[in-house]
Amino acid sequence: MPQFPKRGCDHIFFIGFLGSGKSTLARNLGRMFGRRFVDTDRLAEKRAGRSVAKIFQTKGERAFRILETDVLRSLERERSLLVSCGGGIVETPKNIELMHEMGYCVFLDGDFKDSLRQIKSRRSRPDFRSCSHAAHLFEHRRPLYEAAADLSVDIRGRTFQQVSFECANQLLECGLI
Repeated sequence: MPQFPKRGCDHIFFIGFLGSGKSTLARNLGRMFGRRFVDTDRLAEKRAGRSVAKIFQTKGERAFRILETDVLRSLERERSLLVSCGGGIVETPKNIELMHEMGYCVFLDGDFKDSLRQIKSRRSRPDFRSCSHAAHLFEHRRPLYEAAADLSVDIRGRTFQQVSFECANQLLECGLI
C-alpha cells in the first residue's frame, strides 16, 4: 500500500451510494480507533432544523447541496474526524475539492443490489424516488465516486464487521489512521 502525504485536517471521508454502510463504518472505526465520527446529512439536518427529505421537499435539491457544502466547510475547524457523507456529496465538484483539502476519501464500492438490500426506509431517502431512478443515479454517481476516491473498499458480499476490518487495515497500511 502506498503512504499518503498529510492533508489538511486529516479527516477520512466515506463516500458511496445510498445504503453502502458509510455511517455504520464511520461509527465502527470511531469506536475501534477512539476517533470522533460525524455524518454530513445529520449535520445538515441540525443546521436546517428539518430532515434531509423535508429540505429536498421544501427547498429543493440545489438548496440542500449548498447546505452540504457549508457543512463540509465547517469541518475545516476540526481535526481527525471520520466523516460519513451523503450519497450525493460528489455531485458538487467543490465538495470533492474540499474533502481532498481536508483529508482522504474512501469509496465503499458495492453493487446496486447491495444498496437496495440495506435501505430500510426509502421515504427518508429523497434521492430514492423509484428503483429505476435510483439505478440511474447509481450509474451516474459511480464514476464520480471512483474519481474522488483515494482508497476503495469492496463491500460486495461482506458484513459490516468485515468491511470495518478491511477498511481499518487499508487505512493503517497507508498511515492514514
